[in-house]
Amino acid sequence: MADARPPRIVGEPVTPLPPSEAWADVAARMHLLEPPTALWGDDGRWLTGARLNLSVTCLDRHLEERGDAVAVHWEGEPGDRRDLTYRELHEQVVGLARALRGMGVGPGDRVGLHLGWLPETVVAMLACARIGAVHSVLPSSLPAGPLADRLALLDLKVLFTQDGAWRHGTVLPLKARVDDALAAVGSVQHTIVVRRTGMDVAWYEGDRWYHDVVATVPRPRRGESGRARHTSEDEPVALDAEHPVASVPIAARAGQQVSVVHGTAAVLASAIAVHGHLRTGGPFWCAGDIAWAVTQFHGVYGPLAWGDASVMYEGTLDVPHHGRAWEIVRRYGVETLVTSPSVMRTIRGWARDMRALGSAPTLRRIATAGEPVEAELATWLVEAFGGGDLEVLDAWGQLELGGIVRVTGPGERPPMPGCGIDLVDPAGRLVPDGEPGEVVLRRPWAGVLVGVEGSTDRDHWGHWERHPGVYSTGDLAVRDADGSISFLGRADDVVSVSGQLVSLGEVREVLTDHPFVAAARVTVRKDVALGRAIVAAVVLSDGAGSDPDLDAVAVELMAAVREDLGGLARPRAVLVVDRFGEELGREALSRAIAALATPDRAGTPRSVTWEQLVAAAGEA
Repeated sequence: MADARPPRIVGEPVTPLPPSEAWADVAARMHLLEPPTALWGDDGRWLTGARLNLSVTCLDRHLEERGDAVAVHWEGEPGDRRDLTYRELHEQVVGLARALRGMGVGPGDRVGLHLGWLPETVVAMLACARIGAVHSVLPSSLPAGPLADRLALLDLKVLFTQDGAWRHGTVLPLKARVDDALAAVGSVQHTIVVRRTGMDVAWYEGDRWYHDVVATVPRPRRGESGRARHTSEDEPVALDAEHPVASVPIAARAGQQVSVVHGTAAVLASAIAVHGHLRTGGPFWCAGDIAWAVTQFHGVYGPLAWGDASVMYEGTLDVPHHGRAWEIVRRYGVETLVTSPSVMRTIRGWARDMRALGSAPTLRRIATAGEPVEAELATWLVEAFGGGDLEVLDAWGQLELGGIVRVTGPGERPPMPGCGIDLVDPAGRLVPDGEPGEVVLRRPWAGVLVGVEGSTDRDHWGHWERHPGVYSTGDLAVRDADGSISFLGRADDVVSVSGQLVSLGEVREVLTDHPFVAAARVTVRKDVALGRAIVAAVVLSDGAGSDPDLDAVAVELMAAVREDLGGLARPRAVLVVDRFGEELGREALSRAIAALATPDRAGTPRSVTWEQLVAAAGEA
């Protein structure tokens, strides 16, 4: 279902279009506590004058009709399972919200969630929303150094973590990493620890067990019907539409840790619009890490806002065997699956060594997000999971827009609001079909961010100022005559790797700061597992020695990037070059590096000359 083609005259300046009328249906599902004075204000703001609370939309509104229905099917990597009904989830959220209030947390205060994919994570997200606090999910995979950088940016009042987290059959020491990070930051007043693995952890002033925190909260009295009767202090806070609910880290810019801030109404609008388009009414599973914005917005808030059951899985899908994804789909009767192409590529790689698993009969559609899905992968998904009968959808969006914005693919689904997607040249003129251009949104999108933290760039990297009146995405694409759009990548140096944004400039800075490196160039190449992977070419400095072990140097440089920026930013190959000349432009040099830095090909050299790079650019 392609986005309706907006009226256009090739070569004319791009002009804005009015908002989609479908946003009125989205607003009607939000259970507003106070109605708006206008659906869209004259300044383009969404739900002007409205007041609402995300936890009410996701929980309270369902208690009367769906209180005893399952809200969450949760499964841990070791195989433990829990189901929570809407009523049970509501009671846990109310209890934790009361505990946070007792710690002095109120509207606008910051709460960090250094947690894996646990029921407690969802409870904490919704409890923060209930009292107006702003939560930020910090990836459980972050080493202590990058974690300290994130904590320094966020200025948290409370930080949630775990004793340890199951990941790929092993336990990550989350509490120990938090302790190391806090030693460098030291601004967090309370650390709440979920006991997940039972491992021994150090204990410091301000540390509190999650189960002790919620146990000290008085249980609500129950009425004659057996339902909980909450006091006035448990009431949700009525918040302005743009009151921030979540701060989500994005790729670092110019040496700064940067987070995108999303408002309450924006998050709900995006979640409701997309889930209404994808849902079947049956169980919904987002197979992605909880730190992924798509998981937070479309795997948690979307199903809950619609009153559906969502499946949540803690670990990696190769434990205890490579057929875990099929098991989960069958166990819970999953009908809609959202994930990234990189996850599916990894599963496809495992499948080559597995016996035939057969189809997953309940599964009706798979939507992939974070990067384009190639035709051959879509064909494999249909055969592997659907037995030839499955809708495979391609979702595009941005973190700044609240996740998914546009979904294309086969089948009939309820419409979602149009964004007026179009393509323009650098001067803001509409480009003809078949020519690449920057993707812009000509219609207002309700899920757009409300702010940026950690950046001195007031215009949020020119989203609105570059082409006045429309939203400029920074993505490049080409449109065919039939209206289909193929996304080509970013116009800047930020790329998507396995659904997560990575700044090539930041990777380059880490490499050039290393004592072994005099100069560095960084680019991406196609990768079977990740879709695209980062590769680098470096000129060594005298610090590397006169006859260095190039394999050891490459490992050292990869580890340095991983330590500073995380695993997805780590170059998959490092090419040593004798020098960088001036004969090649940026694009030609990138093609040459990508062509030669291919460690999966036999006989790949570790070092090359500049002349060999020039020759490779001509052949690429």
